[in-house]
Amino acid sequence: MRLNPHLYEINARIFIRRMSQKYGRALTLATVPDEEWQELARLGFDLVWLMGVWERSPGSRQKALLDTALCRAYAQALPGWTDDDVVGSPYAVYAYNLEPSLGKPEELAQLKRKLNQHGIALILDFVSNHLAIDHPWTISHPDWFVQGKKEDVYAHPDWFFATGQGGYIAHGKDPNFPPWTDTAQLNFFSHALRQALSDELRRIAEVSDGVRCDMAMLLLNDVFQEVWGEIIRDYHRPETEFWAEAIRCLKNQRPGFLFLGEVYWGFERQLQQLGFDFTYDKTFYDRLRTSHAGDIRSYLMTEVSNQQRSVRFIENHDELRAVTVFGRERSLAAAVILATVPGLRFFHDGQLEGRRIRLPIQLVREPEEAIDNEFRQFYYRLLAVSKAPAFHEGKWSLGEVVEPTQDDDTQPKLLAWSWQYVEQLKIVLINYSPNPAQGWVKLPLTLKTGGRVQLVDELRGTKDIEQMDERGLYIDFKPWQAQILDISPHRVE
Repeated sequence: MRLNPHLYEINARIFIRRMSQKYGRALTLATVPDEEWQELARLGFDLVWLMGVWERSPGSRQKALLDTALCRAYAQALPGWTDDDVVGSPYAVYAYNLEPSLGKPEELAQLKRKLNQHGIALILDFVSNHLAIDHPWTISHPDWFVQGKKEDVYAHPDWFFATGQGGYIAHGKDPNFPPWTDTAQLNFFSHALRQALSDELRRIAEVSDGVRCDMAMLLLNDVFQEVWGEIIRDYHRPETEFWAEAIRCLKNQRPGFLFLGEVYWGFERQLQQLGFDFTYDKTFYDRLRTSHAGDIRSYLMTEVSNQQRSVRFIENHDELRAVTVFGRERSLAAAVILATVPGLRFFHDGQLEGRRIRLPIQLVREPEEAIDNEFRQFYYRLLAVSKAPAFHEGKWSLGEVVEPTQDDDTQPKLLAWSWQYVEQLKIVLINYSPNPAQGWVKLPLTLKTGGRVQLVDELRGTKDIEQMDERGLYIDFKPWQAQILDISPHRVE
């Protein structure tokens, strides 16, 4: 896999429904026409995360139909929705078996082989913190879950559900929000549970090239102790971390197997040290969403080796659509940043087309939404440009930018960086502000004579001869304007 790979998230059941409508026949994972996967390979995607392939829970579906807040979200996203559109959350797993509506059990392995032939790795979900409230283990192995005594249930009545066998099991929970009431919380201080979950992980690895691990930091001993310590007081805290054991064992068998962690709260580095290849970078998203260019530049000044293990995104199934959050022009500027900084570059189904409606994950029917063809053309150009070896194997450097001081606006607006690979030199320039911006950018090259340089803007397909002086290259950008410049030795004059 390339350095700084590109990942594409697809909602599996929405995708199969869409493909079936497109081709006029009922399709499954293995029968999706090959040209669909070829197109993703052509666009330069190294990884496909097929979200929501596992068998869903009848109990979770009932919860999803009765939740009034969710019903309001369904109506907003999909007016005229019906009960048949609701299947429950993919993060309340009933069994790590392929959802029957997606195909026969062997079709995951078939899909993996097909994607691998196109140079694409298959990523699947591993929902590590919890399972569905009606998962068979809640009956066969209730001791693998966090169980409450009567006094615990009395103190926290919304944390638990009755099992039907006279006991109480906790719902999945993180410390900052109410419980997920369609889930059952696993007990990571139970050695038997750790072994059983590691076995499930090995089964997933037989049909995939990697896993996206949901809320991975909740399994850390310190975090688990903080959330559940008063309830699991009869259990001894393990000496080792679950992730260290599970990742080491699996990578001994599959060294190239990839672990991608959904991680927040500053635990990213710790999870990487435990073996995760990549961890979510929510701070990057927040900076792009709320900060000015100076704050973004400061954030990008950390070691490149650390950045290369960060998952960069401007939308995913948990966040609102980028075009609605950022606005149209700003979202395109943010996309240029996303596609050209170090790290795993994460794109979401619908992002390339400018979709605006965020679909609740409990739904399996999407609304009809017009494609923004100009938006899609921009993304296709951006992906074509960022496929170049320089953006994956090259050396990345932040550029020096000097902006003239203006009394009425002192916030930095301009961002610049370069990628250098063999004889390729790519320069990325962005005005990340709603106002015009001017300044000088130092380019990492030695000019021949006259201080003139030929620049090819690969986003627009234009060529210009520009004059440079000791201050660098002068640029005068419109709001949210971006350029990706190609400078090769034969283009320097």
